[in-house]
Amino acid sequence: MVTISVATWDHDRSLPVLNGDVPVPGFTVEPHILPTTQLFPIAVQEARFDVTELSLSSHILQVARGDNSYLAIPAFLARAFRHNGFYRRAGSGIETLADLAGRAVGVPEYQMTAALWMRGLLSDEFGVPAEAIRWRTGALDKGVRHERLALQPPPDLSITPIKDGETLQQLLFAGEVDALLAPNPPAAFLAGDPRIERIIPDFEAAEQDYHRRTGFFPIMHVVAVRRSLCDQHPDLPGLLFQAFSAARDRALGRLVDVWLGSANRLSLPWLNACLERTRATMGADYWPYGFGGARAELEAACRYSVEQHLAGRLVAPEELFHPSVLST
Repeated sequence: MVTISVATWDHDRSLPVLNGDVPVPGFTVEPHILPTTQLFPIAVQEARFDVTELSLSSHILQVARGDNSYLAIPAFLARAFRHNGFYRRAGSGIETLADLAGRAVGVPEYQMTAALWMRGLLSDEFGVPAEAIRWRTGALDKGVRHERLALQPPPDLSITPIKDGETLQQLLFAGEVDALLAPNPPAAFLAGDPRIERIIPDFEAAEQDYHRRTGFFPIMHVVAVRRSLCDQHPDLPGLLFQAFSAARDRALGRLVDVWLGSANRLSLPWLNACLERTRATMGADYWPYGFGGARAELEAACRYSVEQHLAGRLVAPEELFHPSVLST
């Protein structure tokens, strides 16, 4: 048995692989559980783990630069709609996303995948390209945060890091930025501070409409395998895809069991309503894996990377993945 280190966050759809409930035939998994804010810098700067959860945006950027240590498999550990992540300062005069043109907007990292999709939404649906906004980057509401990969923006794209010790939330309240692109709700918003508001209050309806029109459930993170390990074990990417697919099936099956068990085994009072709405909107297979069905979505992400001056060339989706999993 060959031991491989596997690092992801504690997603319900990855834990069965990490804890050995779903084996990878011929391999022993050495599990590492890390939040992605810690894991992604390790992945792109050190390539420390044999198998890692990886930011789609950072992966596209490294493939475009020709310095990617990993090849992906189309097991999409994180997907997320992002209409919910646009915030404004109360009284800023921002009514719709189109009003962000000409404004100063904060985002934790310009290159993060959430921001890639959100800027794609701004450009495709509201006519606001990345160059129309003055970007400020750094910690959202606590700590310190820097870009995990160095960026080289062109002169017409303004990206200015905030100072260590500052937060984007503080700058929003001080009037130095007008809005935020946030992967999670800022602390002040969760506390009910009236100075910060969602730009799209009924985000669920907007996200459902987006899915109906595009078919996209935005891919955030992939599973990636060290390229040198793929060379040594060319069957490993396929085995991992099968394992992570089985783990996802277990996780979704567990949710259905909880939903139909009628005893609120998860501490969510309206879990049943959420699952019923999700399946009515997206179907029973609402968290798909596989390359073929995701190709259009991956093409959009690759296009956004070029349009937003991250990737220096247009990457074909096939370049991101090990050849053995392209038929999935």
